[in-house]
Amino acid sequence: MFKALQLNKGDAGFSAGVVELDDAQLPPGDVLAQVEYSTLNYKDALAITNKSPVVRIWPMVAGIDGAGTVLESTHPGWNAGDRFVHNGWGLGETRWGLMSGHARLQGDWLVPLPSVFTTRQAMAIGTAGYTAMLCVLALESHGARPGDGEVLVTGATGGVGSVAVAILAKLGYTVVAATGKTSEEAYLKELGASAVVERAELAAPGKPLQKERWAAVVDAVGSHTLANACAQTRYGGVVAACGLAQGADFPATVMPFILRGVTLAGVDSVMAPLARRRQAWDRLARDLDPARLETITQEITLEQAPARAADLLAGQVRGRLVVKIA
Repeated sequence: MFKALQLNKGDAGFSAGVVELDDAQLPPGDVLAQVEYSTLNYKDALAITNKSPVVRIWPMVAGIDGAGTVLESTHPGWNAGDRFVHNGWGLGETRWGLMSGHARLQGDWLVPLPSVFTTRQAMAIGTAGYTAMLCVLALESHGARPGDGEVLVTGATGGVGSVAVAILAKLGYTVVAATGKTSEEAYLKELGASAVVERAELAAPGKPLQKERWAAVVDAVGSHTLANACAQTRYGGVVAACGLAQGADFPATVMPFILRGVTLAGVDSVMAPLARRRQAWDRLARDLDPARLETITQEITLEQAPARAADLLAGQVRGRLVVKIA
């Protein structure tokens, strides 16, 4: 038997709570894994609080991320004792997730855990940090380089933003962090931000074209923030968009794209090909200082996850929430 955070919805309404399960109840898959740590992402929080129709089948075990050890495998690429990290692939949405002591998974979804990270550190990174790395790769593929000018990171105290600030700063970029939590300026500068701006400067409706400032942008916020970031991006710059914390709308014009040659690069982490995932984790192992992870990490239990999910949606969480399973 093992513990899992299970979500239920039926005639009696919605509930989220820790239950005991056994291996016979797990869905099919070619790898049986022991999960040591999971993490609480924005999407997890939406599912656990039932604030958005993330979950497609019921009951559901929460958790889109996990790291641990293979117990049994019929997959040719995985053997008992191998260490793995998992992100996305519909877990916690259409298939039981990883806030669970055991999970049965597809070996084709798993990435070898880089040796520089523990399973706890891997979940301090989680989908948020892996997405941040995908954003950095997108910036690089469109020509962004250290020394080009200021790089804006929105939602900077969140999971994606915190890791993006740390990575970009280590790579030598001049990072400007946007946040509504002005009390967190010291935290953001410790991660490597050279300056901090108030998110209100970006969150309200703005002009279609504004003064050019940013050489590149990592945006996890969407809506007016993304529109203003694009409007302020310099000629030939690139904006990597990966989130919708402010909203899913994009109230902008085509002017930044056709008058300044700005590129808007969409970043998806859920269904990214395995080769891209491996590249992202290899780069995280190289370009993210593991010592920074403790700065951005809070550890919680499975039992605490529902309450902390509500805190996350209310903007009351800084950095990453790591869920201890084992």
